[in-house]
Amino acid sequence: MTTTAIPTETERVTATTPKRRPKREREGAAWVFLSPWVLGAIVLTLLPMAVSLYLSFTDYDLFNPPQWVGLRNYVQMFTEDPRYWRSVVTTVTYVVIAVPLQLALALVVALALKGMKRGKAFYRSAFYAPSLLGASMSIALVWRAVFNDGGTVDNLLGTGGWVNKLGWSLLAVALLTVWQFGAPMVIFLAGLQQIPAELYEAAAVDGAGKWRQFLSVTVPMLSPVLFFNLVLQTIQAFQVFTPAFAVSAGKGGPADSTLVYTMYLYDRGFVASHMGYASAMAWVLLLVIGVVTAVLFRTSRSWVFYASEGER
Repeated sequence: MTTTAIPTETERVTATTPKRRPKREREGAAWVFLSPWVLGAIVLTLLPMAVSLYLSFTDYDLFNPPQWVGLRNYVQMFTEDPRYWRSVVTTVTYVVIAVPLQLALALVVALALKGMKRGKAFYRSAFYAPSLLGASMSIALVWRAVFNDGGTVDNLLGTGGWVNKLGWSLLAVALLTVWQFGAPMVIFLAGLQQIPAELYEAAAVDGAGKWRQFLSVTVPMLSPVLFFNLVLQTIQAFQVFTPAFAVSAGKGGPADSTLVYTMYLYDRGFVASHMGYASAMAWVLLLVIGVVTAVLFRTSRSWVFYASEGER
């Protein structure tokens, strides 16, 4: 008489559990899927950056082989080029004007949208639209027409065209950036919707008015989102090009008042064919943005509040 062995519970589980692939095989599959991104990052980002770093130490005019000159481009930039320093001052002024105004307007609109009962989706889309259109050359040219002599601003305010006025032209460029407040507004709105209503109710019970609730509840709870928008918009503002180029007709005038850093970099590299000098400018800009971002992260420890930290 033969007997059939009954499999144990462990044997049944082992028989029905699919076999896991070896770790090396799984890693190989992951690299296959990642290879397009890795290849793109190397060919389109890392390799051009390495070439740009090399060119920053050369005299290169796009037509002849680059000639090694060491630190001459950097020395000339910092000690012999007054237009370079004017572009630096113009860019810093632009950042100081545009970024705070853009974030303030985005926050105000986000607060208004949060309290709306009807039409929130429509107004959110309408306010976001300039962020999609504002970076185009066509919109920048329209903006130039609005602020030019005889334009809409001149007809309404009678102040003349801002484009050709020293001291007003950069403000016209900054206002184009401020008008593109839709992206930070959407981020602010998402952050506002995550603030618990119980905090406002508790503040109201303690006698806090709307302004005190904004300062004591909204601002601290929204500080991580505010910090994110501040870093993002600051980095973008340092790289501004299209608005200044279109408003000034590619000249940076009047009197270099709209000659932002990237516009002068373009002039040195593609107009004057000093690509080595332009590469050096690009690397200085990269370092400056890195330093500014590091400073923002460092100072954020004193004013950015995270709920997880408050619970410790």
